[in-house]
Amino acid sequence: MFTTYKQIPLKTLKRGIITFGLCVCTMVLQAQNQEKIPLPSELEQGYPRIYITQSEKKDLLKTIKKETWAQEVSNGIHNRIDHYVEQHKTDPEWMVSRLQMYWKTKSTNVYVNGINYSHADGEAPVPTVRFVGSRDYTTPYGTPKLEDVKPYMDDPRGLWLPNRSKEGHPFEWAEISKTGRVIYSINERIIELGRDAAFMYWLENDPAFAQFAFDIFHTYMEGMSYRSEPIDLLNGHIQTLVGFTNFQVIHDNVLIHVAELYDFLHPYIEVNHAKDIAMYDKTIKRWIDQIIKNGVPQNNWNLHQAKIILKAAMVLQDNKNYNDKKGREYYIDYILNVTSARQWSLNKFLDYGYDKENGVWAECPGYSMGVTKDLTHFIEDFNNTFDHNILPYMPVMETAVKMLPQYLFPNGQTVAFGDSNYGGLYTDAFSDMIRMGQNTGNKELEEEFTGLYQLFTEDKGGKMRKPKADISSFFASKPLELNPKYKKGKLEDYITQTFYAPNVSWHVQRMGTGTDGMMVSLNGSLGNHMHANGINMELYGKGYVQGGDPGKGAGYLQPIYLEYYSQFPAHNTVMVDGVSSYTEMLSYHAFDLKGEYPKSEQKTGYYKDITYSDVYFLEPETQSDQTRLVSIVKTGAETGYYIDVFRSKKQKGGDKFHDYFYHNLGQSMSIMDANGKPLNLTPSEEMGFAGGHLYAFDYMWDKKSIKLEDDYQAEWKIDMAEGQDDVFMNLWMKGEAGREVFSIKSPPHKAFKGNSGLPYEVDKAPYLTMAARQHGVAWEKPFVSVYEPFTSKNGKSIVNISSFEDENQNSEFVGLEISSKSGRKDVVFSSVNHKTATYKDMQTDATYTLVGTETNGDWVIFIGNGKQVKAKGYTISATELGNVVLEFKNGEFLLDNEVPVTITKNNSEKTYSVSELREVTLN
Repeated sequence: MFTTYKQIPLKTLKRGIITFGLCVCTMVLQAQNQEKIPLPSELEQGYPRIYITQSEKKDLLKTIKKETWAQEVSNGIHNRIDHYVEQHKTDPEWMVSRLQMYWKTKSTNVYVNGINYSHADGEAPVPTVRFVGSRDYTTPYGTPKLEDVKPYMDDPRGLWLPNRSKEGHPFEWAEISKTGRVIYSINERIIELGRDAAFMYWLENDPAFAQFAFDIFHTYMEGMSYRSEPIDLLNGHIQTLVGFTNFQVIHDNVLIHVAELYDFLHPYIEVNHAKDIAMYDKTIKRWIDQIIKNGVPQNNWNLHQAKIILKAAMVLQDNKNYNDKKGREYYIDYILNVTSARQWSLNKFLDYGYDKENGVWAECPGYSMGVTKDLTHFIEDFNNTFDHNILPYMPVMETAVKMLPQYLFPNGQTVAFGDSNYGGLYTDAFSDMIRMGQNTGNKELEEEFTGLYQLFTEDKGGKMRKPKADISSFFASKPLELNPKYKKGKLEDYITQTFYAPNVSWHVQRMGTGTDGMMVSLNGSLGNHMHANGINMELYGKGYVQGGDPGKGAGYLQPIYLEYYSQFPAHNTVMVDGVSSYTEMLSYHAFDLKGEYPKSEQKTGYYKDITYSDVYFLEPETQSDQTRLVSIVKTGAETGYYIDVFRSKKQKGGDKFHDYFYHNLGQSMSIMDANGKPLNLTPSEEMGFAGGHLYAFDYMWDKKSIKLEDDYQAEWKIDMAEGQDDVFMNLWMKGEAGREVFSIKSPPHKAFKGNSGLPYEVDKAPYLTMAARQHGVAWEKPFVSVYEPFTSKNGKSIVNISSFEDENQNSEFVGLEISSKSGRKDVVFSSVNHKTATYKDMQTDATYTLVGTETNGDWVIFIGNGKQVKAKGYTISATELGNVVLEFKNGEFLLDNEVPVTITKNNSEKTYSVSELREVTLN
């Protein structure tokens, strides 16, 4: 049943109805000036003003009185703060004394030693605000409850904190530099309580709440007014990042809470403490200037900084009220339209980060989705605050939100290369766009994103989750009301069989959804929060991302992240000579997409049972050429397999070895010969740091190996609970002279949120790994793999795989014959030089060719990036390289050709211009 919520009619009279004429004017203005985003024409002069105005208070009170959800939010806030406010009446020092301040030393100057706190000096007339302990938040010390915080804690021994690494979590004195973000967390918690009290005072006029909020606010702000910018003793990169409370200005979010507190308490301050307003404003302006001065503009920092600046600027007075003319309008315009070294204008930020064609943000998926969500929040928040719609000036945003489903595997989890996690798709950006459509009268926008939103919400009828007990729930996060006229969208409108995002070097092939869907994701290392991973692969099978990225493992500054999780051996890739590496985090190493089928984002008119991609990567550390051809072949409703051909060679020769790594979920892994007999692997120390290789090798353990030239296979088993089908991944690999196969235990997979339905603790168990080492060059002896996911119920569909050579002796050629238990037979050709390869009655010069034959006589010839192929009695010729599919099914011919082709059989010849898949007539 469709559930509605009566919402606060904020600014409804001012908004009115968006007319057609206004829409036209907006579009004309946008076309005339893409760069400049106009400021709101009218700014609220009274307080509060960030979320609501004084004139709208009555409506809010009515909503709380009438609406259950609003009553629950109000009660939740009261439950959180009332006992502290009551305590404050008789003990006004209790809460204030828990603030983390330089209570005794009253230090004004803070010094850091790189990423860690060093010391403080100087003396102010009042206690000042403490600086956080470290940029690295990894610490054995926990944030204590406020009741356990020592009052007026300013001790040369450090902080009195619980040690979570010891049994019973005993309290002990901790050196400041070892405490992560504990100082900041305590202060943020107290400021949030003050913010809540300020709101309740404004709403209910109880002076006890005002006194509680003011005492916290004044102590903190007066202390901050004497604080100077921290100084890095190393005079390094950190100096360009530090804020007043944190090592990174983007983590000075407490300024948002300070602004919210100040906003609701301002009328009280005007009456009772007006003399302090100049000091408060000056402190907020200095704080904003610090955030503008420092930071990183080319990634999500720019937006995080803008979000903080916007809220803080809102509580300032107009420009004319300050001698430097830097007030509310100045800072709002700054984040919208001004570009400085470390704070870019909004449009420069968008132009830098988004691919305007496909809407992908230039960071790893976790961060990319976060930026899009934060931007839609920013747009909606801006509109709620100012009655000013800036969405028309940011046209890429609709594309950016609509592409989010492209991140999904068939089981609904997102891809997770780089510093990302596997999890569901957040719908916040969709709901923000719905709100924008509703609030601006844009019915087309509302309908589009209501349909998309309903695809990814469990309660399709529009009933929403209960709002949290936070003041934002009354405003920006109030319950969403869906228009019942707008129906659920179609998944195929948002997810395509292939998708390529060159600005993050990411390519996806997928077929189907759910357990029997298939998908492979390839990524290079281009953009922010990326890893040194070469051509990395994520592989899906039977309901799980089995060959997944293990995540970041720990904080970015921890050795295991820097030395293992962000490096080649943690990924499904090929590493050269044990040394392949390059800069992780912001990286500039993309692959080139040489071929794909179907075309990226193509929705119709293609053959649906085969996809492929062919990419090239220059491994910079060793100057090695690497190519990876990956194909999905769907052989039935529940069956299919992946082909992976990975070639690698150093440009200048001298190849020592190339290592192919593949990690897969499961409690067990077995390595066998082609017939399924276990191979006798023995302990090996060959894959280690010793010898001048990466530290990453030494994070792996229980390494065993065997040298062999014959074909072999590895199999992983996810042993499910009794009564459920076990899930497997089988990997067949072509044997080669000079090949050595390793069984390895790698550090745990850390990218799943929870266990994602897996029957074991993935984040604690070793990530079972097979590595294939090719001694010498791995170009003419590439890593040739066939992956098949299957379940215990149905077993493997492939009964035999064998390889063959080109009868013309092309050394850069690979041939496979793959037989399925259904009787289907596939013959696969792969070459990197376009020389004609011959096998039996077939010839091809293509990069990738598959000739598949069913038992009933149906067949398909798939040509990836070729000019001429002979098979099934037909010759398919083209004058340029391209993709062609010719299928014979149920007595009819279907043809898809991306280049003009001529098809001959015997003396019959027909020429076809470029066209999508359609029926043709052949003799």
